[in-house]
Amino acid sequence: MNEEKKLVEMSPAELRTAIAAYREKARKAEMMGIINEYDVYQRKALIAESYLVDASEIVIGKVYRLIGSEASYFKVERIKGVFAWGFRLQGDASEEGIPLSLLQLDQ
Repeated sequence: MNEEKKLVEMSPAELRTAIAAYREKARKAEMMGIINEYDVYQRKALIAESYLVDASEIVIGKVYRLIGSEASYFKVERIKGVFAWGFRLQGDASEEGIPLSLLQLDQ
């Protein structure tokens, strides 16, 4: 039985390899027109990237720009694992969790 390592158990080098593999699978799925599979692999890559983010750099209560969306900002209320929980500014006011890799940290 081929048992894969969990992301949390991987070294940074292994995480980078996994991210590259997810991105390649996403690219192939996109080329074949399988959009739902493309979305799954893109999300897996984002979550894997979140394990490379130093959560101690994220300040609770601070507003961060979201990567990939120029006009979206997110206020971090708490961090749990590799997700930041909080609210989008000018959003629908419901709390949500987003992968740490989506937060623009160098402001």
